[in-house]
Amino acid sequence: MPAAPGAEIPAGERRSGYEFMSRETRAMQDDDITNPGMLWVLDGEALWNRKDGAAARACADCHGDARGSMKGVASRHPAWDPASGRPVNLEQRINACRIVRQQAAPLAYESRDLLALAAYVALQSRGMPVAVTIDDRTRPYRDAGRDTFTRRQGQLNLACTQCHDERWGRKLAGSTIPQAHPTGYPLYRLEWQSLGSLQRRLRNCMIGMRAEPYAYGAPEFVDLELYLMWRARGMALEAPAVRP
Repeated sequence: MPAAPGAEIPAGERRSGYEFMSRETRAMQDDDITNPGMLWVLDGEALWNRKDGAAARACADCHGDARGSMKGVASRHPAWDPASGRPVNLEQRINACRIVRQQAAPLAYESRDLLALAAYVALQSRGMPVAVTIDDRTRPYRDAGRDTFTRRQGQLNLACTQCHDERWGRKLAGSTIPQAHPTGYPLYRLEWQSLGSLQRRLRNCMIGMRAEPYAYGAPEFVDLELYLMWRARGMALEAPAVRP
């Protein structure tokens, strides 16, 4: 049952977007042979082992086998970054490593290489519970993300919470409204015919509300990601997921 107006979804009622999909789309996600997101994962594995930048260093040179070293990493992001003095998401963490460790140029948001590396890293946490850290440092950013989620915006004067907390499970233009838990990103969306990040989906929602979307990597988006991951705490990571 949808939450009461203004209330978050109780832990026992949280549902992954997977549960609102058709049997056929679920089957596509469940089988790594048919899951198109695995094509990006394969590219990400190759990039993980490829030397790059002025340092001629690969991710594997520092982190070794990702199956061990990256286990649980995606489930903890966004996470606090001392260098920037605020939380960063997984894509920003990857680019920070490129800049500092590999002495390479950062990868562009939504580029195939950045999505591929993010998908490969995220795969290592598949099945693990979302467990972002909320402490004295990150709490203000989590709260800022909640403010964005609950604030009416755009020409339609809508808030994210009106759909995803109050009306989940109902229909909008023939599609079932999910609870907006970001457990599968980066994910392959059939509508896009491509892999995409959580920020791409957030931008789509804001445009649908006729609001001005933030730029990729904007602090407001990272704060919203942190809130959404906290809101999904305890749920299993599915990346790379498939969605309609």
